[in-house]
Amino acid sequence: MEVIDLVSANRHYSFFLLLLLAASSAMSLASAKTHHHGFVVQATKVKRLCKTHNSITVNGMFPGPTLEVNNGDTLVVKVVNRARYNVTIHWHGIRQMRTGWADGPEFVTQCPIRPGRSYTYRFTIDGQEGTLWWHAHSSWLRATVYGALIIHPREGSSYPFSKPKRETPIILGEWWDANPIDVIREATRTGAAPNISNAYTINGQPGDLYNCSSKDTTIVPINSGETNLLRVINAALNQPLFFTIANHKFTVVGADASYLKPFTTSVIMLGPGQTTDVLISGDQLPGRYYMAARAYQSAQNAPFDNTTTTAILEYKSVVCPAKCTKKPLMPPLPFYNDTATVTAFSRSFRSPRKVEVPTDIDENLFFTIGLGLNSCPKNFRARRCQGPNGTRFTASMNNVSFVFPSKTSLLQAHKQKIPGVFTTDFPAKPPVKFDYTGNVSRSLYQPVPGTKLYKLKYGSRVQIVLQDTSIVTPENHPIHLHGYDFYIVAEGFGNFNPKTDKSKFNLVDPPMRNTVAVPVNGWAVIRFVADNPGVWLMHCHLDVHIAWGLAMAFLVEDGVGKLQSVEPPPADLPIC
Repeated sequence: MEVIDLVSANRHYSFFLLLLLAASSAMSLASAKTHHHGFVVQATKVKRLCKTHNSITVNGMFPGPTLEVNNGDTLVVKVVNRARYNVTIHWHGIRQMRTGWADGPEFVTQCPIRPGRSYTYRFTIDGQEGTLWWHAHSSWLRATVYGALIIHPREGSSYPFSKPKRETPIILGEWWDANPIDVIREATRTGAAPNISNAYTINGQPGDLYNCSSKDTTIVPINSGETNLLRVINAALNQPLFFTIANHKFTVVGADASYLKPFTTSVIMLGPGQTTDVLISGDQLPGRYYMAARAYQSAQNAPFDNTTTTAILEYKSVVCPAKCTKKPLMPPLPFYNDTATVTAFSRSFRSPRKVEVPTDIDENLFFTIGLGLNSCPKNFRARRCQGPNGTRFTASMNNVSFVFPSKTSLLQAHKQKIPGVFTTDFPAKPPVKFDYTGNVSRSLYQPVPGTKLYKLKYGSRVQIVLQDTSIVTPENHPIHLHGYDFYIVAEGFGNFNPKTDKSKFNLVDPPMRNTVAVPVNGWAVIRFVADNPGVWLMHCHLDVHIAWGLAMAFLVEDGVGKLQSVEPPPADLPIC
């Protein structure tokens, strides 16, 4: 009798647990909100470095508006294009589960929003918390069309660290004293590298070290004794950046909207596209301290913008202007080519606890990445071949230089079965094995152009070795995968060796990212499960490199049933 009662009690307890779970799930859904925003893309007069430019902005703001949501919320953003250029908006790092139509890269998941037209992006954020950002994904418009996207914990949940007193987005940018669209168009015409930027910015302002800039320098307030959260975003077009604050240490707690095992450092490095959440303490003498950012330049002999942007961390007890005649304290910054500091920083990244890393790999891929040089076509004049020794710059993955379609998007071509737009024969490994980081034969400098995708079965477990090459010059490449987060299980220098380098794999607590900075003259290994159907771009987030073809795309097939399939396209999807 007692046994029967015990079984009965267990049943009642299990039923009670199910009720609790259902109630909790219902409450979570009930607390989720839908946020509606309007983005008007337009030309706006923006004065920087003593000159006024007609810059393309969102809602007349530079940077654009910060969007704040909670994990579980839905975003609905109507984008109206009142500029003279085509535009799309990408929600960088959002998983876009089955909502590839809202991802944004031009001619990949949608055709561009033409001048005078509009498109409404609709998507739900689920299982992500931290700092992401949004930006244009059309030509070089993201030089000025960008903003922060902050995902707070679900209602009733909290951070895995003490709640900071205040939170401040710190958006690092890159400014041209010219129209950025003209800069890339000229480079495309000549085949040469585009002109480098004239300044870096923090929250849109170059700071005290540039002409006509000091009165608008960004001020970040702090009180003595308080802990604040800085949400740092590298929105620069082409440059990895070091960032530091005089006399203050950072506790790194998150990156790319994933939490990290906290660690302390005095300097961080972000490749374009990456975000890093850091806690700072108001534990110094009340005063004013420079925040500063400048280039990490890993490509030898390549010109770069070697200026420094600043903002000011200001203790609120300091009374200005009476006490502000003295310049803020300037922090030391790493040398431009300080790869050792970058390596020590990136190797400190760990997930907060043990994670489920895919182990039985279905797709073992090896992608070489790097630059290249195309011979001057016979019908081109010399002025159209101003790359090294009369060539035109190019770039590739596995010797394929990616060509974007121009009449329809890849996702539309896939779902509507439009032939002739792409092929699915992107190579799983480089066509020729060579000494990737040594002296590369000139015969390997010229890649093959093509719109080649790699097909993945729904649910397949994928490993990709991303191998930098010394074609033209080795370089640190920030590689961004749309539609997915991935685990970075290892990174190293030289040529990846599957026999010896597997011992370096961290399959316990590797960090989760959406953009990996592949080490200069080195490699990185990433893993993910292909559980998001659609067409997903993977590319270098140095925008000059994507223009040259350093990209590919995955075609992830639908699985079984509606919940494993791409949603139908929205009615207002832009037509080509």
